[in-house]
Amino acid sequence: GMVDHAAYYGAIARAFRLPFIETIDPSTVQDLPSLDTQLITPKQLRINHRNRAPQMAIVPEVARLAEFSALLLRLPELSRGLAITTPSAIRQAVWAAGSARRVRQTVTDLFDREPRFSARIVATGGQGALAGCLVTSVVAACLVAPGILVPLTHASLSLVYFSALSLRLWASLRQRRAGSMPDQRPDGCLPVYTVMVALYREAGMVAQLVANLERLEWPRARLDVKLVCEADDRETLEALKALRLPAHFEIVEVPPFHPRTKPKALTYALAGARGEFLAVYDAEDRPHPQQLLEACARFRLSDTQVACLQAPLIIANLSDNALSGVFAIEYAALFRGLLPMLSRHQMPLPLGGTSNHFRTSILRDVGGWDPFNVTEDADLGLRLYRLGYRSQTLRCQTLEDAPVSLAIWTGQRTRWFKGWLQTWLVLTRNPVETARQMGPRGTLAFHLLIGGMLASALLHPLMLVFVAIGITRLATDHLLTLPGEVLALFALDCLNVIGSYMIFLKLGMGSMIGQERRRIGWRWLAVPMYWFMSSYAAWRALNELRTNPFFWKKTPHRPAGAAGANDTPARTA
Repeated sequence: GMVDHAAYYGAIARAFRLPFIETIDPSTVQDLPSLDTQLITPKQLRINHRNRAPQMAIVPEVARLAEFSALLLRLPELSRGLAITTPSAIRQAVWAAGSARRVRQTVTDLFDREPRFSARIVATGGQGALAGCLVTSVVAACLVAPGILVPLTHASLSLVYFSALSLRLWASLRQRRAGSMPDQRPDGCLPVYTVMVALYREAGMVAQLVANLERLEWPRARLDVKLVCEADDRETLEALKALRLPAHFEIVEVPPFHPRTKPKALTYALAGARGEFLAVYDAEDRPHPQQLLEACARFRLSDTQVACLQAPLIIANLSDNALSGVFAIEYAALFRGLLPMLSRHQMPLPLGGTSNHFRTSILRDVGGWDPFNVTEDADLGLRLYRLGYRSQTLRCQTLEDAPVSLAIWTGQRTRWFKGWLQTWLVLTRNPVETARQMGPRGTLAFHLLIGGMLASALLHPLMLVFVAIGITRLATDHLLTLPGEVLALFALDCLNVIGSYMIFLKLGMGSMIGQERRRIGWRWLAVPMYWFMSSYAAWRALNELRTNPFFWKKTPHRPAGAAGANDTPARTA
């Protein structure tokens, strides 16, 4: 950052008496599939001028300047068609010249290569026919023989709900207190590390984002930060350009193309990722400064089948209101309770949408993110597991702020449920193949994680109805006259409802430090209402999956206050 690229390469051009090109017109560059190699290692680019001979713009290597000088002295005619340029000028021209081809390939590549992994088809004909037959059969049977089928359906739904709680119950019983965090630093030379952030309508967040990314402890010469924006989001682009970003930052503009989703933007930018490892953050994230160092050390110590490391997400504004408080409990349960347990037992991890660290080569091999899946994180984590890779968890955390508005929370949660539905449908297209790829334990964990999460949210109001019916019968009938199966079902329903809340609190607050629990205070009392709101969002997602499956509901963010950014201690995970 001490020397400007244009000044540096301009001086080399003057030393060799060659023309210097600071900006390359993308219209003078012919787009070819091989052109994208220049995004990773920009060395040379052919410029086709309209009214004069073509030029070859090159980026000379410092270690080979003497060799380059000797070549020009031996063959002086070579200098006629040469010009010196900068790496950033080549990358900018290549991004623009290949944008139309690249965005089409981004949207279609996974579906063309591996349609079984893509959510572009919401449900197959077989899935639709099976679901229709099942629902029709249950309704018809309950109408024909209600005395038998209604209690049987009740019992079946209650057991499904109970099974959905079992994995979290197991995680809460095997919960471990995190000890002191070891200082993990990689040995040897550090590789190039790519950091990607997808931005949309985030003009107010860019100053905070850049400041937080600049806190990351990593040599700037080996840091490749890509801020990925929609090309028509002029407000965010102008805010970024006004910051005069350091040389290791690069703005990637994604052409408008359906679907307009975060995974499409990330997969588009993946073509230019230069790092051996790659991290994904969101606009509001405040990652621990040593998170890249820990991830690199873990990757080097781990087996090559470990493709992803998930950092814990911690809510910083947990005391703003009851909504943010319960949201913080939920995140603690997931990122500090459930996911570490799944990692220890080598089970599939439904990744969080941010603070994922990947081996870049593996990420490319598996096709990147699915542009049609609106919870691309969970989908990618399960796809990695299906293909034989593993995900683990980190200790260095990332701070985030929870939504404090009910409308914003509902929109975000509806999108999450819709994406989990997409993911579950993708993995159940061919259940036999999925079971073979994931193995018995992995398959069971998948159904309890994703299917269980969906089932518990969708069925929660029905469980409350069942409990209310049971209480009514106990109040109107004598206890000794009630059939045993009615009492058993009532007990199971009460266990389901109370267990939902208790396991949620045990896993979440049990993963927090004392300071966080004190700041939560009385807000844990809102857990029952939170579950009811989640159920509303799940049913809304089910309808939206039918009417608008690929719509990405944008979650607006606001800059964190100075106090909010520092409320949670640096090492809590």
